[in-house]
Amino acid sequence: MRVELVRRPQHSALFSALSPFIALFLTLIAGAILFALLGKNPVSALYSYFVEPLTEIWSWHELLVKAAPLILIAVGLSVCFLSNNWNIGAEGQLIMGGIAGSILPVVFPGFQGWYVLPMMLLLGMAGGMAYATIPAFLKVRFNTNEILTSLMLVYVAQLFLDWIVRGPWRNPQGFNFPETVQFNSSAILPEIWASSGRAHWGFVLAIVAALLVWFMLSRTLNGFEIKVLGRSARAGRFAGFSAGRLTFFAFLVSGALAGLAGIAEVSGAVGQLRTTISPGYGFTAIIVAFLGRLNPLGIVAAGLVLALSYLGGEAAQVSLGISEKSARIFQGIILFFVLASDTLIYYRIRFVTRHSDAAAKGA
Repeated sequence: MRVELVRRPQHSALFSALSPFIALFLTLIAGAILFALLGKNPVSALYSYFVEPLTEIWSWHELLVKAAPLILIAVGLSVCFLSNNWNIGAEGQLIMGGIAGSILPVVFPGFQGWYVLPMMLLLGMAGGMAYATIPAFLKVRFNTNEILTSLMLVYVAQLFLDWIVRGPWRNPQGFNFPETVQFNSSAILPEIWASSGRAHWGFVLAIVAALLVWFMLSRTLNGFEIKVLGRSARAGRFAGFSAGRLTFFAFLVSGALAGLAGIAEVSGAVGQLRTTISPGYGFTAIIVAFLGRLNPLGIVAAGLVLALSYLGGEAAQVSLGISEKSARIFQGIILFFVLASDTLIYYRIRFVTRHSDAAAKGA
């Protein structure tokens, strides 16, 4: 006997809308079972994970800090995924954006003024775009698999960051720690609410990016081209659309937003370049994109939910004494149930036995 997935002639619009909520509900059930297996009270554990992090004002600021890069990256990834370009290397593009945007405050620390921060943000976007161009070029020119190339480039970016921070950019007064000099005040992304928390303008940039990409996808010819070629390359060719040009466009948009997330994280949350500037935002953003149904507005809500998983993981480690890996497993569970729910909406499961297979062939 084997299991087959048979495409449904029509799918339920209601269940399509409810799919993310079903996935979250199933995640809570799976999480309760997981905590019970770890010997923890499921109710107390879920409270510590999802409610306790929101009981303090400072936690809301941390929520916005963590949501900002997730939303920025996921919005860019939605453009790639909708166009059937599977950019899995946003983490590397984030890192290269952080490095490129740090050139001014690290290499030219005396260069100060109101214009420094906008230039840093533009350099960060340019760094992400340049790095995203590599898998786009390889796919268009040599038909290479962009999943593999973009993913492998993540490790190149991580090693390059480690080398540059420990080597040429290391702070000579930093007691040999692998970090650059602290950014000057002109290079720091300001807080949204001065003197009341860490939430910075990176979250505002994320909301603006989500609105702009939503408008582009829903109201412009580029958005229509993305959707057509993403669903059927053959139909796109008949319409005169260029798949190669769209691949570059999608990767450039995705890389620019990932690079912007990188320099916003470095400038707003960290204040200097270190060997690690991201806890895996580029990979978690893939979950955010699908949880938000590849809709930029839905991604904003999904980004806040996944940001809560970071805060909840940290709180659970302290209050429950569990490991970081156990806390982060929620993110993988959410992705599993989101994809499973979508699969069952568009396909039905059919069990095929040898007898029914032979009867079908005989007919």
